[in-house]
Amino acid sequence: MKFFTVTLQSLVLALMLTLTAYATDKVDINTASAAELDRVMVNVGPSKAQAIIDHRQANGPFKSVEELALVKGIGLNTVERNRDHIEVRAGSAPTKSTTGKVAPKPIERR
Repeated sequence: MKFFTVTLQSLVLALMLTLTAYATDKVDINTASAAELDRVMVNVGPSKAQAIIDHRQANGPFKSVEELALVKGIGLNTVERNRDHIEVRAGSAPTKSTTGKVAPKPIERR
């Protein structure tokens, strides 16, 4: 009987740790694949995940999480449910190219 109790407690602890790790998964909506979006986001299946990818390719990277509501089939409720699961990294948006510009000269101090 003691073996059963210890085994049951171990299983419950393992389940709690697994769910905690799963709940902390985050996905960058500007770089994630459809499979990653489908896996991490709540109420987003393969077709909505592909719609997010299509919108991103047609309109460029998302600047904020709220812009996800512009995707057909994704509403504000879905965005709010997934706010803890998604992120928009600043480095994923295209940056302006500085090629061809001359660096300013340093100012001499007297």
